[in-house]
Amino acid sequence: MAVVTFYSNDSKETGQSLSVAAIATHIAIAHNYKVLIISTSFNELTLENCFWEYSKIRQTSAVKDNNGPSIGLESGVEGLLKVLASNRTSNEIVKNYSRIVLKDRLDVLLAPATTSYQEYMQITPNYINIIKTADRYYDLVIVDLSKKMPKKDIQSILEMSDIIMVNLIQRLETINNFIRLREANDFYKKRNVMLALGRYDGFSKYNNKNITRYMKEKKEFSVVPYNTLFFEACTEGNIIDFFLRLRNIVDETDKNVTFEKAVAEADSNIIYKLQELQMKL
Repeated sequence: MAVVTFYSNDSKETGQSLSVAAIATHIAIAHNYKVLIISTSFNELTLENCFWEYSKIRQTSAVKDNNGPSIGLESGVEGLLKVLASNRTSNEIVKNYSRIVLKDRLDVLLAPATTSYQEYMQITPNYINIIKTADRYYDLVIVDLSKKMPKKDIQSILEMSDIIMVNLIQRLETINNFIRLREANDFYKKRNVMLALGRYDGFSKYNNKNITRYMKEKKEFSVVPYNTLFFEACTEGNIIDFFLRLRNIVDETDKNVTFEKAVAEADSNIIYKLQELQMKL
């Protein structure tokens, strides 16, 4: 149905992968969508660690290709590319090489297993084909786009995305850098570009309202607040349990309820934007 790509060109940590994990999980739980997260990172597993204990992320399993025999899942992307190269493809082929988080709701295509950047550079041009293939099966494909990817491959993925979620941090230099980038490049002025703040602190001088005013935006940003329990869950592979536990909290002033509401609003902003863009086609 649609491709949503999270991206930041800032050299600082923006909390992008944790924002992807939070928003994608909320969408998968709250809506009747089949969601795929595609991790494109090099030599790090921050996003994957949100869903599984670090030591268990690369565990192998057998998958069934509809057009062939069971295949050993050596890793998400590398195993998938071998099958795509053999033309033994189907609409479900990306699912077959992804790991299940919530059955029929949320899958993750793991980042490449290689620790060689040269090998990584040979893989990254294939993400366009992977994303297009996944989009034929999943309702929503969410891409966690790595800054380590070659610029031409980054640009190709951004250009084919239905929504680009640009991740910023509450730092004046970062905000000014994006303002300059947008002034110099009309691409970031497009209607499908949205803005988000990760690791958000509502008590900062650079809160959502003030940044919105400073940047002369019409709408406030989507935010994923910093939350200690959420952060800990993401280092222990327990993000699903964390979100399910939030359902049992009835105190509206609880900081965890505030966190869930912010993520729910980010979820709604993406769904609304997709609907808005589709109506204008």
